[in-house]
Order: sequence, then structure tokens, then C-alpha cells
Amino acid sequence: MSRRLFAGLAACLALLLACPAARAADAPQVAVSMDRTRVAADLGAEIVLRSTIDNRGSSVARDLVAHLNVLSLRPGLYVDPEDWSEERTVYVPPIAPGTSHTVTWRVRAIQDGALGLYIAVLPDSGAPRPPVTGPVVQIAVAGRETLNTEGIVPLVLGIPAGLAILAVALRLRLRRGARAVRATDLDAASAR
Repeated sequence: MSRRLFAGLAACLALLLACPAARAADAPQVAVSMDRTRVAADLGAEIVLRSTIDNRGSSVARDLVAHLNVLSLRPGLYVDPEDWSEERTVYVPPIAPGTSHTVTWRVRAIQDGALGLYIAVLPDSGAPRPPVTGPVVQIAVAGRETLNTEGIVPLVLGIPAGLAILAVALRLRLRRGARAVRATDLDAASAR
């Protein structure tokens, strides 16, 4: 192979290798952190969490979307994240190099159990690159002790109450019937 051809191939290879590195160096380097890693809550409680998106790069981080995700950490529990929070997507304003942006997330604990919550940040262009995620926040939601286990309370209270009402109604009807019979007997006796 000639030296010129070899030098040309080496230059092309160097350009190919340098371009992604140059683009990666200029791309904003963001990191996501959370204000805590564990939360204990009662069923129905509102949980307020804050995520911080840091721009650790040398250029402005723009056109980013932050998204809240909730999932079960145990099998057998279906979680619909939309039930937990009405606002799960935030369009992040531009973040200057060396600064950050904080997002407040409000979620409602609607299911008991061990759940995980995390924030993913990705470009709003939908570029095919992995999102940047923050650490998982472990959420332990305590269930409520209720008297209405599997709908039994209405039956336990309703059936005896219904029977009592029926018994009173029958008793009143029997009394009225007995009075009517006595009145008929008195009318018959006085007519004689």
C-alpha cells in the first residue's frame, strides 16, 4: 500500500474517531439527584419529592424532558403511574453550565406495598440515546386496617338489620290483624 493511501486512511479514521468525541464533549452532561432515597407514608398521603438536574457540561443544557416513573418493587402489584401523579412530565428550561434546575413532584400513595420512584431525563427530540436517571426513591406505603375486609361489613350489619325490620313489620301486621279480628268479633256479638 502506498504511503499516500495509508496517510489518507489514517486521516479519515482520525476524523471518524474524533467527531463523536467532539460532539460528546460539547453535549451537556446532566445528572439527576433526589432530595431523599427513602419515604415511609400512609395510604392516601401526599408525598412531595424534589429532583435536581445538574448541568455538568460546558454548554447550555436545553430541550430536556424530565419524567416521573413509579413501579412496584414486588411481584403481584399492578401500578398505574397516572394514578399516583397527574403531572409526570416536565419540560425543563435551559440550564447553564455549572448550574441546576429543581423540579418538585407531588404524588399520592394510592396503594400499599414496596414501590420505587425515579426520574428520567431525556432530550425532547427523541434522539436514540439512553435517558439519564436519578437514584430510585424507595417508598414504603403502609396499608390501613379496615373493618370492611372484602366487603363483609355491609353483609354483617345489613342482614341482621333487614331481618329485624322484617320482624317488626310482621309483628305490627299481626297486631293490626288481631285488632281487626277482635273488632269483627265485637261487631258480630253486638249484632246478635
